[in-house]
Amino acid sequence: MPASGVSAAAIAARLSALGLLTRVEEHPRLTSVEAEVSESVSAETWREVLEVVAEADQFGLLATSLNGRTLWAVVRKTVPTTGDVGGPSHQR
Repeated sequence: MPASGVSAAAIAARLSALGLLTRVEEHPRLTSVEAEVSESVSAETWREVLEVVAEADQFGLLATSLNGRTLWAVVRKTVPTTGDVGGPSHQR
């Protein structure tokens, strides 16, 4: 599992420990974590949730009247710094 997957899994585990139902998805450039957040979450739990998602590269909250509230966090995968980055036309 890439480092982004490990970080995202740790974030998901901590959110789960706070009582949130989470999902983790691998994408080509990032690993995402989503969690459904009920309206009954206490202010103390929100503070803890924010501490957890602050470890991600980006995070946010999607709130709609139809789907409730979904917290999301993204951990970007690192881009390799070695190898044939420029392609064959850039080699000498």
